[in-house]
Formats: sequence, structure tokens, C-alpha cells
Amino acid sequence: MSLATILALAAEEAEHHGNVALETFGYGLVAFVVFSALGLVTLSYRNVANRHASKAEAYAKQHAAELQPTGHGHGH
Repeated sequence: MSLATILALAAEEAEHHGNVALETFGYGLVAFVVFSALGLVTLSYRNVANRHASKAEAYAKQHAAELQPTGHGHGH
């Protein structure tokens, strides 16, 4: 066998035929799962402030003088 024949056979074996989209499908699937999990975490924080509205009102009544606005915060 000559060097050219060996190189031609090696190049033939090195060629890869297939669907690249199917080979990279796993990356998209992993990204979808990660973003879905992050979306669920984000949605779990919806309406958190309203869950404790009674505590917030009690605190506001107790500390009413401290919570009064004093202008633009410049302390003139």
C-alpha cells in the first residue's frame, strides 16, 4: 500500500455522516430542563409579600412614626 492509499482510507474512515441536529439534541434538552427549573423557582416567589400582609400591617402600626417619609432623604 502506498502512502496515498493509506491517507485516502484514513480520510474515508474519518468522515462522519449523520444528523448533527440529533447529535446536539442533548444540549438543548439540558438547557430546557435547567431553564424550566429556574422558571419554577421564580414562580414560587410570586405573591410572597401578600402571604405576610398581616405581619406587615402590624409592623407598620407599631413603627408608624419611624416609617413616615421625611422628604427626599437629604436631612436638611
